[in-house]
Amino acid sequence: MFQGSIPALITPFRDGKVDERAFQDFVEWQIAQGSHGLVPCGTTGESPTLNHEEHVRVVELCVEAAAGRVPVIAGTGSNSTEEAIHLTRQAKAAGASAALVVTPYYNKPTQEGLYRHYKAIHDAADLPIIIYNIPGRCVIDMSVETMARLATLPNIVGVKDATNDLARPLRTRVAIGPQFCQLSGEDATVMAFLAQGGQGCISVSANVAPRLCADLHEAWMRGDHAAAFAVRDRLLPLHDAMFVETSPGPVKFAVSLLGRCRPDTRMPLVEVQETTRQRVRDALTGLGLL
Repeated sequence: MFQGSIPALITPFRDGKVDERAFQDFVEWQIAQGSHGLVPCGTTGESPTLNHEEHVRVVELCVEAAAGRVPVIAGTGSNSTEEAIHLTRQAKAAGASAALVVTPYYNKPTQEGLYRHYKAIHDAADLPIIIYNIPGRCVIDMSVETMARLATLPNIVGVKDATNDLARPLRTRVAIGPQFCQLSGEDATVMAFLAQGGQGCISVSANVAPRLCADLHEAWMRGDHAAAFAVRDRLLPLHDAMFVETSPGPVKFAVSLLGRCRPDTRMPLVEVQETTRQRVRDALTGLGLL
């Protein structure tokens, strides 16, 4: 259903507000560069500090700019089931192709709580749902068994796996089957993830180097492993630079160097340090982007 390079889009700000023009121009550039899908309002899009009106508006802007050329997978997760239902319904109304729903953070539900959370969203909003499993940020890990149980529901169609456990996609494939869409959430290990049964990556680095990230996936899909490995190696310094500080600080600074947005983030995130800026500059220069 979904495959290839799918950037987890930044949300540009100007004077404290969403920069709608910069965002839609950015979406247009991503599509022109070959991205295979788009994720607005994920963590990289600073969803925790978008109010509800901004959140809905950013999804609408993305769907409008994409104009059906690539799928739009809207971030709609929350640690409140009611809020996640509301955001998923809004994404459906906006015309999104699917919803990316993160596991509930901070309140640490049990596996049964996770199942009921996703089932409630599934039952209330008629939209394909991709589970976002990221224990490092949410402090909860959905088990393969719980995911397999959820996968019996018709609109639970896949996972964004940010566990960095490279046995996980294989275990998930064996437990659920190849029809369950597995997207990596870790840029640096994406090739290994694909080899273990994945179909693509929801990527931070693709904000900065969308053509190269798309090239990697397209080479893999046509079986040109040597070309895919060559791009993989070139991209590693960029992947590393994007997480020198908390994302999306480094990636927004990188995109600002390309002239496509301001580097502004919202508190409690602040501007990145000069050492980080230099590392980002070096990574972009090494890729010929500066």
